[in-house]
Amino acid sequence: MKDLIETEVEETERAIKPKTWKDTLWSVTKLVLKFAVTFALLYYVFSKVPLQKVKMRLITANYWWMLVALLCYFGSMVMSSWRLSSYFKSIKLNLDPRFNFRLYLLGLFYNFLLPGGIGGDGYKIYLLNKNYKLPAKKVFWAIMFDRLSGLWAIGLITVALIFLIPQIDIHIGIPLSIFTIASIIYYGVAYKFFREYTRYFFEGHLKALCVQSLQVIGIICILFGQDFHGKFSPYLLSFLISALATIIPISVGGAGIRETVFQQLSRVFPMDLDLAVFLPISFYLISITVALLGVYYVLRPSRLEEGLPKGNIEIKE
Repeated sequence: MKDLIETEVEETERAIKPKTWKDTLWSVTKLVLKFAVTFALLYYVFSKVPLQKVKMRLITANYWWMLVALLCYFGSMVMSSWRLSSYFKSIKLNLDPRFNFRLYLLGLFYNFLLPGGIGGDGYKIYLLNKNYKLPAKKVFWAIMFDRLSGLWAIGLITVALIFLIPQIDIHIGIPLSIFTIASIIYYGVAYKFFREYTRYFFEGHLKALCVQSLQVIGIICILFGQDFHGKFSPYLLSFLISALATIIPISVGGAGIRETVFQQLSRVFPMDLDLAVFLPISFYLISITVALLGVYYVLRPSRLEEGLPKGNIEIKE
């Protein structure tokens, strides 16, 4: 993950500075490869499940429930930006909540809709380093622990869901013990080597749990919108596993990866195949809808920091 974020910083700097022909060639090549992977994965998925069935689910969905799912996702992004502020506070960077959320929305836009350009995390590091003279390394580690808290929350909810799925023939004590021991080691390493970032450690992880819970609730709402009355746990666990799979940025905004994970897991868990494929597609559409809000700050960059009192920026070495 460190290499991924450092790469985003380097690419951000190249995107901001005048590009050489090599930079342009690499950006275009990477973008083409991402689209190629995305289309290849989607082609594979829709060779297994008829596109028409998924399309009909989208057309016949209860859009009131879809709206609630969208609000849940938007709420998770608000909570996620608040979570990130906890790690910024750990390095004595107290950003105005409005500015922090605007920056978060802009980062979402870069991640989802400009896959071959500036990375969202890289842009945050670049902007804070440039405008507030904060060492890029400090911002990088704050974002790193923000990401790790999200993975921890996914792990916790996953352990809880394993208990509800009889197809997973394993005693709940085993994954629970592994998760508990891993959490203790995780905190121990963080406290030993990155003590500065543990000042709001538990607060940040509690917020991370809220973030993932809101997204899980959003998936439940999408299922309600399909008049679903079966077991939710296989779909929710598949969603969390697909979220882990999208950590590696090899497709456009994770498209294709989630659908492939759901399609493969439908062989293991009792899930309706076309519903299993519909879920990640609808989640992706909701994600893009929220990410589009960030385009406002691309078109009007002056609004990003408008009204931000200088006194709200406090940096202490």
